[in-house]
Amino acid sequence: QVQLVESGGGLVQPGGSLRLTCAVSGSGFTMLDMGWYRQAPGKDREFVAIITSRGIATYTDSVEGRFTISRDNAKNTVSLQMNSLQPEDTAAYYCNVQIFRDVLGSRYYWGQGTQVTVSS
Repeated sequence: QVQLVESGGGLVQPGGSLRLTCAVSGSGFTMLDMGWYRQAPGKDREFVAIITSRGIATYTDSVEGRFTISRDNAKNTVSLQMNSLQPEDTAAYYCNVQIFRDVLGSRYYWGQGTQVTVSS
């Protein structure tokens, strides 16, 4: 019964900023890797950023230096601060979280997606 709810998407001008947040609901689980992916119209879903349970972050080259991923284990959230947004950042952004539960083991959950549009 784990659910991921994303928020923070919207329309911004080039050079603007947005902060996406993904909240994980449920109980009896441990969050392992938490990440963000995006998918533009007509393109495959691509990796954007990930942060491990140890707090180690990795980014795709196109967002390095502009985006920052963070997590709050107490609140069961992962966020993506996006600065200096460009039109090529326009996409639906999806949260992806690795969830571990005793006996059941590990699996990945996806959020419903939140739209980010960068346009003048």
